[in-house]
Amino acid sequence: MKLIKKFLKIAVALILIVIVGLFFYLRSFSPMYNGELEIANLTDEVTVYFDDIGVPHINAQNQKDAYTAFGYVHAQDRLWQMELIRRIAAGRLSELFGKELIRTDKFFSGLGIEEASEKTIAELDKTSERYQYVMAYLDGINQYIENGKTPLEFTLIGLKKEKYTIKDVYSVFGYMAFSFAVAHKTDPMLTEVKEKLGLAYFNELIGAETENLTYIKSSKDDKIKGDFAKAISGLYDKLPISPFIGSNSWVIAPEKTKNGKVIFANDPHIGFSQPSVWYQSHIKTPNYEMYGFNLALSPFPLLGHNRNYAYGLTMFENDDVDFYLEKNNPENEMEYQTPNGYVKYDIREKRIKIKGEKDSVYQIKVSKHGPLMNGVIDFLDDERPIAMQWIYTKHQNKLLDVGYEISHATSLAEFKEGAKKLHAPGLNMMYGDAKDNVAWFASGKLYKYRDSLYTKTFLDGTSGKDEIVEYLDFNKNPQSINPPWGYVYSANNQPDSIAGMLYPGYYLAENRAKRIVELLEAKNDFTKEDVATMLYDVVSPTAPVVIKSLLNYLDDSDFSASQKIAINYLKTWKGNYNKDEVAPVIYNRFVYEFQKNTFADEMGKSFNQFVNTPFVEKVLPVQAEKEKSIWWDDISTKDTVESKQEIINKSFVNTFTFLQNQLGENVDNWTWNRVASVEYEHAIGKAGGLLRKYFNVGPFETIGGDQVINNQIFNIDSTGYYKIKAGPSTRRIVDFSDVENSLAILPTGQSGNRASEHYKDQAQKYLNGEFVKMRLNASDIRKSKNVLILKPKK
Repeated sequence: MKLIKKFLKIAVALILIVIVGLFFYLRSFSPMYNGELEIANLTDEVTVYFDDIGVPHINAQNQKDAYTAFGYVHAQDRLWQMELIRRIAAGRLSELFGKELIRTDKFFSGLGIEEASEKTIAELDKTSERYQYVMAYLDGINQYIENGKTPLEFTLIGLKKEKYTIKDVYSVFGYMAFSFAVAHKTDPMLTEVKEKLGLAYFNELIGAETENLTYIKSSKDDKIKGDFAKAISGLYDKLPISPFIGSNSWVIAPEKTKNGKVIFANDPHIGFSQPSVWYQSHIKTPNYEMYGFNLALSPFPLLGHNRNYAYGLTMFENDDVDFYLEKNNPENEMEYQTPNGYVKYDIREKRIKIKGEKDSVYQIKVSKHGPLMNGVIDFLDDERPIAMQWIYTKHQNKLLDVGYEISHATSLAEFKEGAKKLHAPGLNMMYGDAKDNVAWFASGKLYKYRDSLYTKTFLDGTSGKDEIVEYLDFNKNPQSINPPWGYVYSANNQPDSIAGMLYPGYYLAENRAKRIVELLEAKNDFTKEDVATMLYDVVSPTAPVVIKSLLNYLDDSDFSASQKIAINYLKTWKGNYNKDEVAPVIYNRFVYEFQKNTFADEMGKSFNQFVNTPFVEKVLPVQAEKEKSIWWDDISTKDTVESKQEIINKSFVNTFTFLQNQLGENVDNWTWNRVASVEYEHAIGKAGGLLRKYFNVGPFETIGGDQVINNQIFNIDSTGYYKIKAGPSTRRIVDFSDVENSLAILPTGQSGNRASEHYKDQAQKYLNGEFVKMRLNASDIRKSKNVLILKPKK
């Protein structure tokens, strides 16, 4: 017995030693927030104050030193994120994660991002300030790689650190630009409907695009004051980093605010991941100051503010990707048809390195329109040559100029010049300033085809009739400066007419836009607290309308008492997605069953893709309102033509039965928090087990739903559970009556370093709709307990 006790004591002691040792080992990876460091290529000492949420406030004597310091501190918090995002567009994820990501690498490496970047870099002015600042930023990152601690993730997967170049910066630009695009998710699906089902089905479906629109109003004269789709969707599911999706922003003019100054709000919607997409920074020199939100490997912030102005963005959702059906020469598959005869494809040789495997080598054919998707998606079930034309790779890339100029503007006019240079991706550039100006610019290279051409299906690549006929000047882009109604806004919705037409795009349903306008029109004394409440709003103004349309055709005469209780929840619902609400659970399942019973019989395996496109959100309210429709008939039933009432009754009964099986007999217990949750996944945490618990943040219950202002985006499917995959990547409020107390929040935390105290310290505040201060006051910043001094290396 004594021997056993002695053995147990030794075992317990060893376990404690291992636990303590592991704790200190993991803590050794923590970023350096205090002390002194010598850094090469500095001309003067730089002081970095880290505030209570880990934001670096960089005080330097010149901008070049500031960007060198920024690169260093950005890397110590986010080097793993930088490593992932630079590899996506370059097709280098398989080097880290093995053969599972070959298809993703093949797709992104085939888009032409790398080739377009090389051309752009060769043409850069190497003497310009913007170029020098980018190189200083990269120098700071690379000095951290040489002298700083290797992130734990690198150790776990056996990855050696590799220095960064400006090509990596452009890889980030390319990935960002493509993830904003929607055509690759919608055009193939609509083409399949047209080709397989015919014009009657197709025309009825696309008719929804022009109904139930809340327009973003332009005001230019004011004075300054399918299989294919399924394949690509599958590739996105494999990505270890966030895709860009949607956004809200509104800027309220002084006449509608209580304190008589502009209030700016923005919350870009991006796929959730860990770490958070944005890294906050505050750079101050004798002649420059900016509090910004930066992407990994981006020295110039896409969101920012100082005492003079604030800016942000939402996705424009314009159409800048088109697909062309080419026709090969029957006697030579290396040639394709043009109006002037057969022309040889350009051939690009590609090599993908794969962890633990031989390299994959392949060729991509490129027509005048762009790369053939058949060559980059090796499970595309279409033998026809399909080329992708993308404005991003067709025109001169000035994204570096855009980032520099919007973050260094000294007036609204200068900001507009920066916004003007954006060709792709299309972005709504939002602006407000201390001089009482508010503005919105829909930025991007817009163009026209012949009038009768519908561009959301595959175009004819052979005849020359489906080519771009005109590029529009920026002054024809939608924009508004100091409009008489007292605000500008965007929620990825349709802008009003452009060059005499509604510009084609993949604009989102009016839900968020309608709610934003409804709230902004309701009062003229807004405070930042009011705006904070708006950003956390979870009311859908369109859901109750859809419910009314459906319930008008529901025959409940034979329904049970419990079924009638469920119907009453729907009838009395105001559209709000709170945790304890029952109606959104019934509504979302009802909508899924309704869409499945309406469209799945005709669409087949394309249905699951269709039901999770932004397009279906426009179709839903229109279809729910229709009495007659070719889609009502279930083509899988013989000798029967179903009616709308039959489809709706079947859908509700299926909904009720499913929810009883899923959540129990008592309808009152079918609350939203039982089916909706959010977890911020780390690339390594996706492996599950202890790695999931250590690296991931969550899961959490949350409020909000799809297409409310507090947009919690999920896939709707047969499971009945709604795993939130995207939403506000930050919430920001800048009040120019109290600019030093402006507010923001991130979904998890400032640092991507698991050993940092700022890895997830904002998570609960974010879920609760709370904010933290964006500090600008110098005396306040100097009180920070964490101060890092960077000295010129001798």
